[in-house]
Amino acid sequence: QVQLEDSGGRLVQVGGSLRLSCAASQSTSGFYVMGWYRQAPGKQRELVATLTILGNTYYADSVIGRFTISGDNKNGTVALHINNLKPEDTAVYYCYAKIRRDDRTPYWGQGTQVTVSS
Repeated sequence: QVQLEDSGGRLVQVGGSLRLSCAASQSTSGFYVMGWYRQAPGKQRELVATLTILGNTYYADSVIGRFTISGDNKNGTVALHINNLKPEDTAVYYCYAKIRRDDRTPYWGQGTQVTVSS
């Protein structure tokens, strides 16, 4: 059973930067897609950014220009670099991954808390 271990969340001031990391606990043949969701208090979980094994990236409109995703899908690692943090970025950030493009159930990290103070 693959487990994702995400980390890096902490309390940061507005305008600050942060790097979140995620790594798979055991080797596989690689992940077709890895990425990050976030869930703010009282809100639904939303997709933030993804990275495919082909190198294609996706970003939610609200984070374009501030968030950068990077990683090595073959080895099961992904990171999220966050700049110019805003209070609305406060959320629990979850790493996720799918081995195959059409997998219905992705693997999830346990979540890491990012809190932005003004």
